[in-house]
Amino acid sequence: MGKVGIIMGSNSDLPIMQQAIDILQSFNIKTEVDIVSAHRTPEKLFDYAKNAHARGISVIIAGAGGAAHLPGMVASISPLPIIGVPIKSSNSIDGWDSILSILQMPNGVPVATVALNGAKNAGILAAQIIGSSNENIQNTIIDFKENLKNTVIEAGIKLKKDL
Repeated sequence: MGKVGIIMGSNSDLPIMQQAIDILQSFNIKTEVDIVSAHRTPEKLFDYAKNAHARGISVIIAGAGGAAHLPGMVASISPLPIIGVPIKSSNSIDGWDSILSILQMPNGVPVATVALNGAKNAGILAAQIIGSSNENIQNTIIDFKENLKNTVIEAGIKLKKDL
C-alpha cells in the first residue's frame, strides 16, 4: 500500500495539517510528513516533488497559506495526485488568497482543492484515492461513511427525544 506525503509551507501550518495526519493514521495509512516551503526552500520542493513517487508516495497533500504556491508547484513537477489545503495564515486575506492560489490552476496542472483549513477532508480524499486500488482501505472508507450516517441518524433521534 502506498503512503501519503503530507507537506506544509511552515511549522505554523501543522495544527491544521495534523487533521490529515490523524485521519490517515486512523485508516492505517502510512504518512511521510515534512516542511517544504515553495519560497524559502525551492530546491527541496523540486527534489521532494520529483522523487516522492520513487519513495512509495501515492498521493501528496500540500497545505499552504498566504500566496500558497506549494500545492501548485508540486503539481507542476510530480506525476502524483496532489490535494491542496488552503490555510488561513497570519498574512492571509481571510484565506481567500490561499483558496484562489490553490484552486485556480492552469490546464494541465490539476490540484484537488479542499475547503479552507480542510485538512481532514484532504486526508479522507487521499484515502479514497488509495482505496480505489486497495480493497482493505476501500472497506475502511465504507465503514467510515457508514459511521457518519449513523452519527447523523442518532443525533436526529436524540433531538426528537429532547424536544
